[in-house]
Amino acid sequence: MHGERIERDGLGEVRIPDDVHWGPQTQRAVENFAISGQRMPMALIVAIAHIKRHAAEVNAELGLLDAERARAIAAAAGEVVAGEWDAQFPVDVFQTGSGTSTNMNVNEVVASRANQILGHPRGSREPVHPNDHVNLGQSSNDVIPTAIHLAVRQSAAALCAASDGLRGRLLAKQAELAGVVKLARTHLQDAVPMTLGQEFSGYATQIAKARGRIAATLPDLEELALGATAAGTGLGAHPDFAAAVIARLAAETNLPLRPAENRFEALAARDALVATSAALCGLAGALMKIAEDLRLLSSGPRGGLGEIALPALQPGSSIMPGKVNPVIPEMVIQVAAQVMGHHQAIAIGGQHGPLELNMMMPMIGANALGACGILTAATRALADRCIAGLTADAQRCRALAERSLALATALAPRIGYDRATRIAQRTLQED
Repeated sequence: MHGERIERDGLGEVRIPDDVHWGPQTQRAVENFAISGQRMPMALIVAIAHIKRHAAEVNAELGLLDAERARAIAAAAGEVVAGEWDAQFPVDVFQTGSGTSTNMNVNEVVASRANQILGHPRGSREPVHPNDHVNLGQSSNDVIPTAIHLAVRQSAAALCAASDGLRGRLLAKQAELAGVVKLARTHLQDAVPMTLGQEFSGYATQIAKARGRIAATLPDLEELALGATAAGTGLGAHPDFAAAVIARLAAETNLPLRPAENRFEALAARDALVATSAALCGLAGALMKIAEDLRLLSSGPRGGLGEIALPALQPGSSIMPGKVNPVIPEMVIQVAAQVMGHHQAIAIGGQHGPLELNMMMPMIGANALGACGILTAATRALADRCIAGLTADAQRCRALAERSLALATALAPRIGYDRATRIAQRTLQED
């Protein structure tokens, strides 16, 4: 059994478990926001820790922080980045709209660990103070949007790479199936002959275009709000602080990060994230369309279309022996629906920037990162566990194509639309 320690903040005494690094502001947030059980994404925590590490080093270079404190803060923040203290970040996604609770959670954990490094007990606020030293030159108002932009920008890059991988699989399947003649369908009714390769070429291009729309939104995420501090004024930050920290972040991530064009816009508006989310929603729609097509084309094996076969990954029924379901496409469809829900929440969140500060940032950040994460995983699974092993039943495809009434389309230029229609109708009647 662990005991408790008592710490104080501006509101009075707070009882905190003695085996944790967080302090009174985090503890109050844990007690106030027992809402969803969904913690802030670790990608966001790591982005904040990167900011704290570089901020300490820059503040030391500017003569605002002594070297000993700066080294301890940087070391402690580096441990957070390395994943050594993941359990120390318990704050719920649904919290104060500025994300102050999460910023202070990181400040308190880094300060406590820095003090341990310097030989002081866990939970100490001296010689390293969470506000005075870890948060020096910063505000939750600018740290949280900076961290969200940084984390989403990196997550979106991983998603773009996964999309490239899926497109590669689709292009390979396009080439493999180029000679498989099949029946096209419009309105789910028989249409003209085409090839499976042509069908898959459409999928490959759809993914490429969706990926391009995501990439087009990324430059706006590379604008960072750091240096705006409270309300965009820059109060409390050295004039050279933000540019130096952002330059370090850019060098570390190999991304063209830059200070926001206008710091007031950078705090009050989350339009860049809304735009990225809309592009993610577009990719989700593309994946849903492709996954639904794969379910239809593979339906059967005897009572459906049966033109393609998907890899058999697991039994499909607890009662029907031998049944195998299209589990990967169905998972992708569910992920796409979830991402569309994320986007709706983000779009609403983007509207809530009263006066100088958006007050939906934790929810926006969590949903954007969640969408990127599940889309990336689903895209990879679709490529590697479905498309790669997909096969065609060329005989079935040709048989359906040869029985299509739409073959009369080829007659229309020679004998006229009306005569071709009568031929198609007679064919249907007489089989």
